[in-house]
Amino acid sequence: MIAVSTAHVDTDRYPMPHLTIEYTDNVQGVGTVAALRALNEALVASGQFGESDIKSRAIPIGTFAVGTQIADRGFVHARLAILDGRSPEIKKALSQALLEVLRDICLPDCPHVQLCAEVSDIDRASYSKVTYEPNPLSP
Repeated sequence: MIAVSTAHVDTDRYPMPHLTIEYTDNVQGVGTVAALRALNEALVASGQFGESDIKSRAIPIGTFAVGTQIADRGFVHARLAILDGRSPEIKKALSQALLEVLRDICLPDCPHVQLCAEVSDIDRASYSKVTYEPNPLSP
């Protein structure tokens, strides 16, 4: 696992991320809850996010082309959207950590597959969030 930071991160200041995994449907193992949990665990291990703040989803793509030749090819694209304010070094370490997990998830019998990860900033001034908790006194 790639170490991101051992310093404490104020999760009130950085209360997210959103992780979206798009993958071609010929790549096995990516669109599972176990895969998403492994990716989430890597993000928690980075020290940048609170465990319950990470939201992840996997989106299969059935219609796609990789290059121009007819070949058994595929891709997995991880997009991590985080509130702005982190350094380029932290963003690079986060993308590398996601790639490391994706390498472990992709099965050996996958087609020629391209794995990529990006970290993008969400404008803090325009982002809104509210969390609803169940009322323990409700019937």
